[in-house]
Amino acid sequence: MYFKFTFCPIILLLWASLSFAQNVNVVIHGAASIAKTDDNFVCVTLDWWPAEKCDYNQCPWGKAGILNLDLRYGALINAIKAFNPLRIKVGGSLQDNVVYKVGEVSSCPNFMKREDGLFGFSQGCLSMERWDQLNRFFNHTGVKLTFGLNALFGRNESQTEKGLWIGDWQPQNTRDFMQYTISKGYKVDSYEFGNQLSGSGMGAKVDAKQYGKDVIVLKNLVKELYAHPETQPKVLGPGGFYEEKWFNTFLEVSGQGIVDGLTHHIYNLGPGDDPNMMNKILDPSYLNQVSQTYKGVSDVVNKFRPQLGAWVSESGRALNGGSKDVSRTFADGFWYLDQMGMASTYDQKVFCRQALIGGNYGLLNATTFVPNPDYYGALLWHRLMGSTVLAVTKESDPDLRVYAHCAKKKPGVSLIFINLSKDRSFNITLSNAKPGDAGKPNYEFVGKQNREEYHLRALTGDIKDDIVCLNDVPMVQTDSEDIPAMDPKLVDASTPISIAAQSIAYVTIRDFEAPACV
Repeated sequence: MYFKFTFCPIILLLWASLSFAQNVNVVIHGAASIAKTDDNFVCVTLDWWPAEKCDYNQCPWGKAGILNLDLRYGALINAIKAFNPLRIKVGGSLQDNVVYKVGEVSSCPNFMKREDGLFGFSQGCLSMERWDQLNRFFNHTGVKLTFGLNALFGRNESQTEKGLWIGDWQPQNTRDFMQYTISKGYKVDSYEFGNQLSGSGMGAKVDAKQYGKDVIVLKNLVKELYAHPETQPKVLGPGGFYEEKWFNTFLEVSGQGIVDGLTHHIYNLGPGDDPNMMNKILDPSYLNQVSQTYKGVSDVVNKFRPQLGAWVSESGRALNGGSKDVSRTFADGFWYLDQMGMASTYDQKVFCRQALIGGNYGLLNATTFVPNPDYYGALLWHRLMGSTVLAVTKESDPDLRVYAHCAKKKPGVSLIFINLSKDRSFNITLSNAKPGDAGKPNYEFVGKQNREEYHLRALTGDIKDDIVCLNDVPMVQTDSEDIPAMDPKLVDASTPISIAAQSIAYVTIRDFEAPACV
């Protein structure tokens, strides 16, 4: 049972009205798109970590791991169904330590703490009984599934270089797993090969040339077992941190047509116990630093042209389970939604949040399954922001972040405004950059239809709150554990768009003429 508010406290509205208001003109360049995302850009992960996984003297995973998550909870089911569909990636640090109990594999051990094991754990196992349960759950909730495969199977750690795994990948266990999956009619959208094995690796690494050869083996296996192209899962890799030389070598060895999507990971705010985490989230110059990674990955994609482009297949603001004092709060949305906006402008097709549930960085509370504030921001992105990305320019003010897409439901454009400032609100006017008018003034946009606005604020105005208000209505699950209605506020188009201090707003404008959105 949750304490229900009808409206956010009036003190928040008074505080917002007393903040200094700054006028800003935002120019939308709607003539042509600058990037395209996948229709299911918003993605979350489910991880393998057992309850014994601990960091910083806390063990926040509980029963949120793939092998022990209770799939019967209505709150969990409803949270996923609300996306219709939600892309989920099953994977994580221990995926290269997972065997599949099928074919010649007869024993099925649980993950156990082991000092000399990968990430401090022994080998674990996915039984086909559990795989059946997971797939019934995925089918019931309409999940679009990416599955992370064990890319260390058959290899051994080098005796001369710590962390380097050598030898050819042995595909038999994966073959048996895929054959079982096919025989049951389970739908897998894509397979990702390994987890954080690229470059210097995390816990383990594989040479780029060896990885390139092995991913060819995987691609041929997928082609053999999934005979019909329309049902053939995509092959993704390498699912690790970007290092230019390693990525280039891997793609040179594998060649074109092998990897469908180039995947990489982003953890750009450091360790989860950093006492400066909140300051980093609110620092636009710090948030901007990761753009160099996005640019580097985009350059590699443009060079080798994998079919599906680049994916962020795992991303959290903080390493090792997230930040317990930040990740569940409204403040985390400044990082999360800004990252999705920035990634989309660099033509990243998918953005996977670590995690749906578990650790300190889940979209849902790990024990109650109640959505954290970031859940509602992600759901609004999924519903409002289309796949066509538009360029935006504005008067220089780093505290105001703005991203624009064609509206997911035509016609029009949808924008997200992120105000990092503690004491300034922004009054936004829009201009439309007309094609062929370089050097001439932009046209001020004057709408004739009401705008659809979705304003997200912390419950009391304190961004450390773990309850978010949408248009001054607190977002809490209903007694039947459904996601509450998320209706827009209709606003007179002749008025400026008002963005309160330390708030986030989505705005959809139906009569904005953007040729790229037709």
